[in-house]
Amino acid sequence: MPVGLQLSAFDAVTFDFYGTIVDWEPEILSFLREWTHGQVCSIPDSILLETYDRLRQPIQAERPAWRYPEVLSRTLDAMALEFDCALPAALRLEFGGIAATHRAFPDSLEALNKLRQGGLILGVLSNVDEASFESILSSLDFTFDIKVTAQRVGAYKPDKAHFMTALADLRAQGIEKDRILHVAQSKRADIVPATELGLSCVWVERPDHVFGRRGGGAESAQATYTVSSLAQLLDL
Repeated sequence: MPVGLQLSAFDAVTFDFYGTIVDWEPEILSFLREWTHGQVCSIPDSILLETYDRLRQPIQAERPAWRYPEVLSRTLDAMALEFDCALPAALRLEFGGIAATHRAFPDSLEALNKLRQGGLILGVLSNVDEASFESILSSLDFTFDIKVTAQRVGAYKPDKAHFMTALADLRAQGIEKDRILHVAQSKRADIVPATELGLSCVWVERPDHVFGRRGGGAESAQATYTVSSLAQLLDL
């Protein structure tokens, strides 16, 4: 349980989107299971997710940056080579669009609405393209005050361009860095660059998710606070 976290100490809260507000893991895992298990021996869920994450990272680091649907398709290409699995073109295309179909965690919308009711400016920093992002926002029925996507900045987190853009957007509203709290599931993509920039951070360690427990890499990174859900953030 975090000690000493007072939301009244902040004027704005920024969030990672996938893994923090939106639950990507079940849908990705279900797709990878169905695709691989019919062709090779059963691959543990943890290996499927670790391989997906590991092979996606260098693709996201390429410049100029790919749009996120192409990142996903190219990640599946790399997994097909590593696992020696056939990859029909239709499946490759389907996986490229999966980021637009994930659904929010059950506690996300209530937490966002309550934070807004408390007078906080809310922002989101997401490793995604605009179209996929807007599709999920439409189903979530929520609008953030500031939005930073990979497509907007031409880079993927942990590139600090996301955070520098968010800081500039908030500074234009009179909010400085020491009044901003960043909330995220991924240590590698969010907690590390955010803390290096001097932001206060909350790590959302969802215990029932493989990546929730791992923190998406960079396990040694230390957030200012840790919670097990967005609901617990409100309980403070």
